[in-house]
Amino acid sequence: MIGASLLAGSLLVSGAGTAVAQAKPTLGPYGYGAVKLGMTVKQARATGDVVQKAPGGGGCSGWDLKKHATPKNSVGVYISPRVGVAAIYAAKGMKTPQGITIGSTTKQLKAAYPRIKKDFHGFYVITVPGNKKAYYNFTVTRGKVSEYGMALHAQDCFN
Repeated sequence: MIGASLLAGSLLVSGAGTAVAQAKPTLGPYGYGAVKLGMTVKQARATGDVVQKAPGGGGCSGWDLKKHATPKNSVGVYISPRVGVAAIYAAKGMKTPQGITIGSTTKQLKAAYPRIKKDFHGFYVITVPGNKKAYYNFTVTRGKVSEYGMALHAQDCFN
C-alpha cells in the first residue's frame, strides 16, 4: 500500500514536470504552440490562441497570440489569404529550440546558428533548422537580439 502511494506520488510529480515543460512552447520549427505556419485563418482561430488586430482588406491580416499581446500599431502574427500563417514574431520570454531569446548576444546567436548570414537589410537570417520552408530573421542592436521572428519563405506579407 505504501509502495503504491509512493509510486503514484512520483508519477504525479513527474507528470507535473512534463506539464510545466510543455507550458513553455518554443518559436520553431513549425510555429508557436498550436499556431503553425501555413494554417488558414479558420485553423488559426480554431486554436483559440490568436486574436485579430488588423483586418487584411484582401491582403495579409494582423493578429496577436492571446498570451503575448503586442503594443498598439504592431502585430505578432501575419496571416496571408494565399499562404495562411505567414510569420510569427517573438515576444519577450519566447525562445527558439536552440535557446535564442530577445537579449541573446550576437556571439550566442552565431554559436546557435553557425551558418547564419546578414542580409542586405542588416538582419541576420537563416533557414529554420528542421523546417526548410521557413526562415528566422533576427534584429541585433548593440550586440544583442532585440527582435526576431520566423516566416515562410513563400510569405507575401512584407519584403
